[in-house]
Amino acid sequence: MDRQGPLGQLRAAVEAFVDTYPVAGDQWSMALSGGPDSLALTAVAAKLRPTTALIVDHGLQPESATVAYTARDQAIALGCVAAQVITVQVGPTGPAGGPEAAARTARYAALRGARCGPVLLAHTLDDQAETVLLGLGRGSGARSIAGMCPHDPPWCRPLLGVRRATTHAACRELGLEAWQDPHNSDRRFTRTRLRLEVLPLLEEVLGGGVAEALARTATALREDTGFLDELAAEALPGVIEGAGLRAASLATLADPVRRRVIRGWLLAGGSTGLTDKQIRGVNRLITAWRGQGGVAVGSDAPLERLIAGRRDGMLILRREPV
Repeated sequence: MDRQGPLGQLRAAVEAFVDTYPVAGDQWSMALSGGPDSLALTAVAAKLRPTTALIVDHGLQPESATVAYTARDQAIALGCVAAQVITVQVGPTGPAGGPEAAARTARYAALRGARCGPVLLAHTLDDQAETVLLGLGRGSGARSIAGMCPHDPPWCRPLLGVRRATTHAACRELGLEAWQDPHNSDRRFTRTRLRLEVLPLLEEVLGGGVAEALARTATALREDTGFLDELAAEALPGVIEGAGLRAASLATLADPVRRRVIRGWLLAGGSTGLTDKQIRGVNRLITAWRGQGGVAVGSDAPLERLIAGRRDGMLILRREPV
């Protein structure tokens, strides 16, 4: 194998990932769509460790079953020890996202349930850049701009430093005919417009290197966010009392640490889909307390809403019927 060629570059990226994030277990699962990114990663993974390909058929496009079973056959031909097609039913679109989010939720649940060992995901540097731009547009704070984590067990993303062009070139090197997802050229999808319109424009205006710069930004923010999360975890035992948080103790914490303590407490209490605006609203119950009412946050119960409020010097969570 040419170590400088596309396939060699992918193998080097996977080997570097394993050195940086020692992956437990003797085998991998590979999330395979049949597209060029996941097909190229499958080719590399199957040569390094016993790999089982998991192909999720969302049933959202004509001939999706044909695409899935073609990918299964390709996985076996590439050396996977097994390949499984998993048919899922995509749930309704919720307030947290459109059809892309609903499909992603169904896919990750299926992969988690079927996996044997860590799951390799073929997200590339280009995917990371798009994710950072989406986070910027949503204004949800540093956590959303930090992009995708390389190692978030059981999920492993060894190609976050590799450009999409390299995976496509690796497929050509192997003579593989990859599936081209029509959604990737459908401008009704936000991510597609970022890929086809926004990023090329930024590259032109700023003179190139934008995708790499966005990926570096994600790495830096993820490191900073991780450090603040550690401080918040250390601070939590000093502020928690029963199911609530002591307001006076919270007030002594630095603001970024306090907001992370609040976020973790809200999530543990059943909150979902938290936004930076909601967390800052709860934070104001400490920093700007004037006897105001509580802050509504997303609930894990469909017929209830979750309210974070302050009473008798404590932050408390209460549930109310919708």
